[in-house]
Amino acid sequence: MAKTTMTSRERVQAAIAGEAVDQVPVSIWHHFPNQDQTADDLARVTADWQTLFDFDFVKFMPPGDYPTIDWGGVTEYEGAPSGTRTTKTFVINDIGDWSRLKPLDVHEGFNGMVLDALRKSRLAIDNDVPILQTIFSPLTIAQKLSRENVVEHLRDQPESVHAALEAITQVTEAMAQASYEAGADGIFFASQCADFDVMDDSEYRAFGMKYDLRVIRAGQHANPDGFTMFHMHGTSPMFDLGATYPVEVLNWHDRRAAPHLADGQKQAGKAVSGGLNEATIAAAGAAAAAADATQAIESTGGRHVLVTPGCVVPIATPEATVAAVMDAVRKRN
Repeated sequence: MAKTTMTSRERVQAAIAGEAVDQVPVSIWHHFPNQDQTADDLARVTADWQTLFDFDFVKFMPPGDYPTIDWGGVTEYEGAPSGTRTTKTFVINDIGDWSRLKPLDVHEGFNGMVLDALRKSRLAIDNDVPILQTIFSPLTIAQKLSRENVVEHLRDQPESVHAALEAITQVTEAMAQASYEAGADGIFFASQCADFDVMDDSEYRAFGMKYDLRVIRAGQHANPDGFTMFHMHGTSPMFDLGATYPVEVLNWHDRRAAPHLADGQKQAGKAVSGGLNEATIAAAGAAAAAADATQAIESTGGRHVLVTPGCVVPIATPEATVAAVMDAVRKRN
């Protein structure tokens, strides 16, 4: 039986292990546009969001472009509902530019700011609440750097892209390790390319998986007690491949892409994270979001599951909707 009352950390650990919990862990995340450009601002809004809802874990939310900035990327927030920024200056504009990428010191520049914000967030948030640092896969970073031309380039000149991915991977490994040093309890490892709409399985194994595993293992080496949540972004995820990754939790757009949450849990044999439809949550209303949370728990038996969105929710998601999800989950104890 589960303990009568668990801490958030105990609850998350038990859910990952497939053990009984007093209540299913839950968390919801969104971007903080124009408040994610300095360490003090990002730490403040992160702590405020956690204080408002008391999530069981925090998915740290640096801007999605953060790995590109120190290589020369320039972005602006132009009002996207998701809170994401628009890249105005790309680092890779033609295939010859890949040779320009060299390793960076992650403790400096914008990467350093993100680490500082994480450090300050850890100090401001109850230590019993795990924080997951967002780390993008090397191939995803290459896609962000190149106006999404990396797939075309890897098909034309694979050796050039492999050389660049080596540099990107070294930096990303260092960022994962430094994030644990800054206070992270785990890694939210996000791939926007492990999707059949982007490339085929063999291409991802060659240009994605081999580098993904290096980053994941670097984090595990930095903190063997940490955990990794693997986010497969897109509506045609390579779920079979992702299920083989040495991670503790799988997350994907389960309300919009196969498999359904319970089916994915059975197929992978490990914890899954999802149940909330990030595409509709802002407009669907509090009752609908709460019903989705309840259904996610019922379909999985309430074990090996964390109730979360399948991806970032819109910044306009009503606080009442988030509160309704929290109430629905916490009443099922």
